[in-house]
Amino acid sequence: MTSVMFSSKRSKPLMAAIFLLLGLLMSTIIGIQSIGVCYGTLGDNLPSAPEVVQLYQSSGINRMRIFDPNPATLEALRRSGIRLIVGVPNNDLQALASIPNAATDWIQSNVLTYTPDVDIWCIAVGNEVSPTNPPTSQFANYLLPAMKNIQSALLAAGLTQIKVSTASFSQLLGSSFPPSQGSFSDGVSSFINPIISFLVENDSPFLANIYPYFSYTGDSQNIPLPYALFTAPGVVVQDGNLQYQNLFDASLDAIYAALERSGGANLQIVVSESGWPSEGDPAATVENARTYYTNLMNLVKGGTPRRPGQAVETYLFAMFDENQKGGLETERHFGLFSPSQQSKYQIAFN
Repeated sequence: MTSVMFSSKRSKPLMAAIFLLLGLLMSTIIGIQSIGVCYGTLGDNLPSAPEVVQLYQSSGINRMRIFDPNPATLEALRRSGIRLIVGVPNNDLQALASIPNAATDWIQSNVLTYTPDVDIWCIAVGNEVSPTNPPTSQFANYLLPAMKNIQSALLAAGLTQIKVSTASFSQLLGSSFPPSQGSFSDGVSSFINPIISFLVENDSPFLANIYPYFSYTGDSQNIPLPYALFTAPGVVVQDGNLQYQNLFDASLDAIYAALERSGGANLQIVVSESGWPSEGDPAATVENARTYYTNLMNLVKGGTPRRPGQAVETYLFAMFDENQKGGLETERHFGLFSPSQQSKYQIAFN
């Protein structure tokens, strides 16, 4: 048997190349695994919950966010291998904040009944609650107490691995341009700062809904469409030594900056919603939506200019077009799939 020896001079470049390749491979794997899809049910023509779970699996989507603890959905998710964010609707916050044992009962009915068969990793208590936003301001005083009660109920049940957070949004920012100057508005500081402290204390992520589509349609004279779609040919915003070619990165980094100013410098951000509609507005086209989703999935694998190299867990909104959603026509056309389970954009998740 002949032994083979490598000289140190030759082996060092080889080993460096191998480690670089492994690093790139792991980064790609982590990036792919960091993509989830929100599953909303506001439609009268949607597939059954078991069919939806099967579609997630066959499409290679291994993360899901639901907006309420629907028993049929949770039952269908048993032993599916799909990691789950479960939402607590805003209308439930008052009871969870003020009624004794309400949080304990909620955890028993919606978590303990299904774990460990269902891989619940996070509970999103409330969605886009703001003391300065009339549709949700009525819930603002109940949000943090509800979060604390849910956290206490989880700990009492021994479910220390499940995180508690709330889905926030960019409207809480008073400043977002340039991104390094991101800060929460004075009108929400007394509301958001204690929530940030809670997240820090419990090592929970900050959930953020980020929609460049709405930013663009709200200010299309100043925001170029390519900047919103990740297709700008060069730098659009120079912020010190950081360069921005897309609005998503700028929006996310503005939230990072705001958290740093509010005691949450080490918080992980999970993008709990981001999407682009395919109908209902001149900018809402199938091609624009395909471009947005495809580029978003590629971008979040590598982090942002402010936090490079850190894959950002991101949930695309949404799995289906939902024909019973209210609001503008665009609200009913955010789906990656039609209700007949046909892919609208032929996006590869795996």
